[in-house]
Amino acid sequence: MPATTFRERGLCLALTLLTLCGSCIAQELRAEEAPLLLTGNDREQRLVEGARREGEVMLYSAMIVNQALRPLADAFSKRYPFIKVNYWRAESSGIFTKLSAEERAGKVAADVVEGTGVGEAVIQAGFAQPYATPAIEGIPETYRDPHALWTATRRSFFGVGYNTKLVPPGEAPKTYEDLLNPRWKGKMVWHTGSASGADLFVTNLRLKWGEERARDYLAKLATQNVAGLTGTSARGLIDRVIAGEFAMALNIFAHHPLISHAKGAPSQSILMEPVATTVGTMIIPKGLPHPHAAMLLVDFILSHEGQTILANAGYFPTRSDVPTRPDLKPITDALASVSEQFISPEALVQYTPASEQMIGDLFH
Repeated sequence: MPATTFRERGLCLALTLLTLCGSCIAQELRAEEAPLLLTGNDREQRLVEGARREGEVMLYSAMIVNQALRPLADAFSKRYPFIKVNYWRAESSGIFTKLSAEERAGKVAADVVEGTGVGEAVIQAGFAQPYATPAIEGIPETYRDPHALWTATRRSFFGVGYNTKLVPPGEAPKTYEDLLNPRWKGKMVWHTGSASGADLFVTNLRLKWGEERARDYLAKLATQNVAGLTGTSARGLIDRVIAGEFAMALNIFAHHPLISHAKGAPSQSILMEPVATTVGTMIIPKGLPHPHAAMLLVDFILSHEGQTILANAGYFPTRSDVPTRPDLKPITDALASVSEQFISPEALVQYTPASEQMIGDLFH
C-alpha cells in the first residue's frame, strides 16, 4: 500500500479524533453553562452568580395578582434583592397566545410560565424544555412529570357550585346522576371551550366510566339544557350563580364558592365522585432570556415558603408539608369520603380534543 495512503488515513483519523474531542468539550461546556439542569452542592451559588448578571426575571401566570403574584414577588425580592421580579397575569389561553407569538418571533420575554392548562398547550406546541429542581422532593410522586418538563405548583379540585337560595344545601345534588333530575333543567351552566371547564367534566367521566357509559350519560345531560358560556372564567361562572342567573355551575374550582361564602355570598360547592383533580404547572420556555433567575424563582415557588404563600392566597399547595388554609379544609376533608381522579397534563392533552368534540355532538 502506498505511503501516502497511510499518511492520508492517519490524517483522517487525527481529524476525526479532534472533532470528537471538540464535540465532547463543547458538550461538557454546555452542561456546565446550562443552569436549567444544574445539580450539586454549589447549584444555588452558581445560579445566584448568574442571576446577578441577569438582574431580572419575568413570570407569566394565571394566579391572582393581589392574592398570590405580588406576595410571591415581594418575598422573592427580599431573598434575592438583586433580581427585579416582573410578572404578567392573564387567563391560561391568553398566556399561551402571547408566548406562542414570542416563540414564533424569536423574542421570548417569559422566563417562567405558570397556570392550569397552559403548560399542556406549551408542551404540545414544543415550546417547553426540561429542567431540574431539588424542590421536587417535597411534592408527592403523583404530581411529578417523569419527563421533567413541568412541575406542579398548586392543586385544583373540581365540583359543582350552587346558589344556596336557589338550591338549599339539603337538596343539592350529590352525584352526577342527580344532575339529571328534571327540576334542574335549564338551571345549570358550564364553561365551554376550556380544558378546565366542560371539557374536563367530560374527560373525567370518560376516564372513570369508559366511552360508552360516559356518552350515554352525557346524552341524557344534554336534555337538561345546560348553558354553555365562553369568554368567561371559572370564577366568573360562580359570580353569575351568586347573582341568581343560574342555580348551579358544573365543573368549577370547588374552593371558589367557599371563598365567596366566607364573605357572605349565598354559595357552596359539592364534590361528586370521582372528583376531577388537576395541577397548575410551571414550565420553562425555549429561548428564555434569564435562565439563572428563572431557576431561582422555580425553586422559590416550590419551596415551603413559596407554597405557604400560595396556601394563604387560597390555593391548594402541592407540597405535603404545607397545610391547606383552614377555611378551605372542607374540600380536602371531603376527599376522605369520595374518590379523587388525578388527570395529568398529558391526559388533558390526549383526551381534551375528543371531549370537546363530544360536547359539540351532543350539546347544541
